Amino acid sequence: MRSGEKRRGKYFLLEVKPRNEAASKQAKAGDCPRIGFTVTKKNGNAVIRNRIRRRLKAAARLNEAAMAAQTDYVIVGRKEALNAPFCALTKELAKRLK
Repeated sequence: MRSGEKRRGKYFLLEVKPRNEAASKQAKAGDCPRIGFTVTKKNGNAVIRNRIRRRLKAAARLNEAAMAAQTDYVIVGRKEALNAPFCALTKELAKRLK
């Protein structure tokens, strides 16, 4: 995934990488976009990291329609995502997906 495009935001880093047909077939993902979440230990203990990840997952669910087909997304959460207003988090993700 490191070879994909990086889109930096205030609350997270979004890494985007398109898949070709062969990779989609091998992963058995079809045309659906795939999304992964990463929150490192420098953001806090397990409770804090899981809260950040859950908030990012909920924001991603709301923006699923804006995700391109045959594309992999990785969201690397930052500590700021923990206390950010949820509407700001979803707007930031929508902005980075375009």
